[in-house]
Amino acid sequence: AAVLQERFRQLVESLPEDPPEDLPLSILTPDFQEFGMPDLSSEEGQTKLEHLVKKGDLVIVDNISTLIRNGRENESDSWVPIQAWALRQRAQGKTILFVHHAGKTGDQRGSSKREDALDTVISLKRPENYSTEEGCRFEVHFTKTRGFYGADAEPLDLRLQTNLAGQLEWTAMTIKESTYEQVAGYLSEGFKQTEIANKLGISRQAVNKHYQRAMDSRKAVLSTRSFP
Repeated sequence: AAVLQERFRQLVESLPEDPPEDLPLSILTPDFQEFGMPDLSSEEGQTKLEHLVKKGDLVIVDNISTLIRNGRENESDSWVPIQAWALRQRAQGKTILFVHHAGKTGDQRGSSKREDALDTVISLKRPENYSTEEGCRFEVHFTKTRGFYGADAEPLDLRLQTNLAGQLEWTAMTIKESTYEQVAGYLSEGFKQTEIANKLGISRQAVNKHYQRAMDSRKAVLSTRSFP
């Protein structure tokens, strides 16, 4: 609860204006539950949470491993009651967001049956060249999409950084653009293409492609300058 309060405080301070006092946001944290969190996989647990679920248009279940405790994680049948519950909520116009852990392979932990009734599946990954000094930075990959495609489904490089005013600020760009910016930066510092490929964990051919783009961009800038 203390960590949640601190995170919300930082985020609110970064907003251009104060959020409304009657913001329809409810948080159920185990810190304040005398008998622990309800088990969402049981009818009893779903009933206990019903009064809170009714209030929201978006329900975030964070996370599957701690809130859904009946059955084994890798057994598809154990997901059936949760899927039925989620479909009932969707029929009432609500959006359910399930948060889940990845396994050692990078894919979701346990049965893939969880994805059957989902409209969108988002995978968060650390960039190959991630450094702990960067703090909150990850790649957003849309591994399943219904209703959007093409440019809207491009993977993103997302970062939460502190700006010069000391406020938190989200920045986002496509992974292609992010890689190009990094390659261009290393080139300007005098790194060779092979060195850049090793640093970013990409092929030398990919580096060369971004190099050619950087050179073309530089030529375009030079051609638009006027000289006395």
